[in-house]
Amino acid sequence: MAITLTDAAADRIKSFLQQRGKGLGLRLAVRTSGCSGMAYVLEFIDELDEGDIVFEDQGVKVVVDPKSMVYIDGTELDFAREGLNEGFKFNNPNVKDECGCGESFNI
Repeated sequence: MAITLTDAAADRIKSFLQQRGKGLGLRLAVRTSGCSGMAYVLEFIDELDEGDIVFEDQGVKVVVDPKSMVYIDGTELDFAREGLNEGFKFNNPNVKDECGCGESFNI
């Protein structure tokens, strides 16, 4: 079981946490949503919930709840800029299909 970060993602998360002035790390989760079934959720956290799984990569803690881990195990989190757009990208080996807009996926 592992969640990893690219250099670009780790740098961006560190920058966000520094600007925020506090924070334990980044929570990566999934929720039921969108036209394909599930969507990724990212949020900065200040404390752990019971049962959380913590991964540390490049000095950044990524926290995942056990229910989400089933869907995102092995995911690499990246950060990319494409023209005027920028954002996190999820390289999830478990995804079978994604919606056309890229906001949701199914396993």
